[in-house]
Amino acid sequence: MLRDIPTPNDPALMIGVEHFSDAGIYRLTDEIALVQTLDFFPPGVDDPYTFGQIAAANSLSDVYAMGGTPRTALNIVGFPDKDLPMEVLGQILQGGAERVHAAGAVVLGGHSVRDSEIKFGLSVTGIVHPERMMTNENAKPGDVLVLTKALGTGFITSAMRKEDAPDEAVQAATASMVELNRVASESALAAGVTASTDITGFGLAGHASEMAGGSDVTMEIHLDQLPLLPGSMAMHLAGFTSGANASNLAFLKNRVTASASAQFHENLPFVYDPQTSGGLLLAVAEDKADDLLARLRDAGNSIATPVGRVIERTSMDLVFA
Repeated sequence: MLRDIPTPNDPALMIGVEHFSDAGIYRLTDEIALVQTLDFFPPGVDDPYTFGQIAAANSLSDVYAMGGTPRTALNIVGFPDKDLPMEVLGQILQGGAERVHAAGAVVLGGHSVRDSEIKFGLSVTGIVHPERMMTNENAKPGDVLVLTKALGTGFITSAMRKEDAPDEAVQAATASMVELNRVASESALAAGVTASTDITGFGLAGHASEMAGGSDVTMEIHLDQLPLLPGSMAMHLAGFTSGANASNLAFLKNRVTASASAQFHENLPFVYDPQTSGGLLLAVAEDKADDLLARLRDAGNSIATPVGRVIERTSMDLVFA
């Protein structure tokens, strides 16, 4: 899709569309670079305010994945005003504004269009020091892979759409999706992490594959170490899934390999599960891993878990063990 778009040659452009980075980075001065991203999607939950929070957290996450600090945001809205009362849109915007405020940023305005379904998200601008940013191109062999949120939102939200998800699972997934990746990003920067990506629609496998390709390494994922949301395994076993799960698997089939035991591991489907406002995948030097985990725990993240390691490049992006 991007093949015929001219490649910019502006020397101030530090990160563009190459290697599928989470956000673009444009240098303004020797100490300040802009981090810019845009994301929006239709609701995955019924409550308008909560949907606004989730969509905003998801959009802000791209800036956090680059090690940036969000500063401003613009609302992006599609809304069926002839079918739904404007109060619904107001609640969505309020939820989004709450998460932007929690990020220490401000909403400057935005743009709306009439649409047949609700869509909401943000265009976010942040700042980062050009020499202290994280990208998906800096993973090194020997690094430990740390995941900062549990997996399974795709399975749970699929069950929610059928009104067949237990309260425990709904509450766990909602809390996870609303949570900002601010603590994860700040802890990673303090621990000296330089390689990061956030886990969203392409699932853990898809985004780890992008990091592996961008860094010219292979990622070894240990399936038995994956943190899963409460109730997500039951929803998976009950058959609640989305088309994105199957498309992620199909897209990656020639980029991954698995050990004999991993091929039948009960957690394997979770690496392809599309996440909404998922966590960060951090590649941290082995001698800094304990410091990173301690900082995350001290900051209130009790979920962060080592889920694998980075190895020398093979013919595959990912190895499941």
